Amino acid sequence: MFIYETHAHTAETSPCGKVRAHDMVSQYHHAGYHGIVITDHYFNGFFMNPLNGLSQRTKIDNYLKGYRRAREEGAKHDMDIMLGLELRFDSDPNDYLVYGVTEEHLYAYPRLNEMTLSSFYTFSRGTTMRIFQAHPFRAGITRADPSLLDGMEAFNGNPRQNSFNEEAARYAAEHSLVRISGSDFHQYEDCARGGMSFPERVRDSVSFAHALPTGTCILPKI
Repeated sequence: MFIYETHAHTAETSPCGKVRAHDMVSQYHHAGYHGIVITDHYFNGFFMNPLNGLSQRTKIDNYLKGYRRAREEGAKHDMDIMLGLELRFDSDPNDYLVYGVTEEHLYAYPRLNEMTLSSFYTFSRGTTMRIFQAHPFRAGITRADPSLLDGMEAFNGNPRQNSFNEEAARYAAEHSLVRISGSDFHQYEDCARGGMSFPERVRDSVSFAHALPTGTCILPKI
């Protein structure tokens, strides 16, 4: 089986990330993972402050710094490092994990946060992108319309948050949503607290999004 992290943040891009990308990748390599989806926070605050005055392309370049550094390190360990997003819409306090996204998507559509969940879902049907609600039962979060989701984070391993994972798993099952597991990596202690396993290796973000319905949620190793 091949094990992948689905929810990880880098210090280069996410304001809340405490670990540089190369250190995170090395840690996951030693934990036996075959790859990581880098899901740095994609929200208005990152693009507007302190990056006012920069071109949209430069803002996307800055956003991709953590992912690109992780890919460089991943190549040293024969790990599959893929691009994802933890997307927050301007009009919605919820967080959404997006898979199947490419660098080309980000440059072509540089203001995804200005969409709504409904408009993004409609838009994504014409792309390879798929959207999953992150930690849907955490405090301050409301459950999104299941008809506008491809799936749900049924297990979130972040040790500093109560994500009420049992409720999330039950809700996802009741609404026939694809269930995923992720560590929600921000600090060293978060490594290998979730992820997905697949019978075959997954090499890129588009293939990863396609494979998610066939994957198996894994729980913490610790």
